[in-house]
Amino acid sequence: MTTHGNPDQQIGILRETIVALVRSDGPDLSARQLAVLLTVYLGEGPHTVRGLAHDLNVSKPAITRALDRLGELDLARRKVDPADRRSVLVQRTPKGTNFLRDLRGVMTEAVKATAEVRLLPAQTEPALRAV
Repeated sequence: MTTHGNPDQQIGILRETIVALVRSDGPDLSARQLAVLLTVYLGEGPHTVRGLAHDLNVSKPAITRALDRLGELDLARRKVDPADRRSVLVQRTPKGTNFLRDLRGVMTEAVKATAEVRLLPAQTEPALRAV
């Protein structure tokens, strides 16, 4: 699903997606946790704590906290790298793969909902100025 809408449309899609996630029975992930999850599932592996910290430009402890939560939810897991026992690999899980599939569905619905409710630029400018 590739969309090249204007920034207001993209913000609308993001809002619809987040609202749907918050209303769902699924896990409530923070932005950082979601960023880590998407980086692991959409990027070429193998992923390490150090590499994720570098890619996302956050500290290793922040990645560790995000992975703690993702591990509790079985959306990702850590494993000691057998080739370098000082390094920790981050692995995908079946539950995480299902979460990503569901997220794609939520986003598809958000795109449809946003396409149905197109605001005129004059209507969006006051709302953006208020932010």
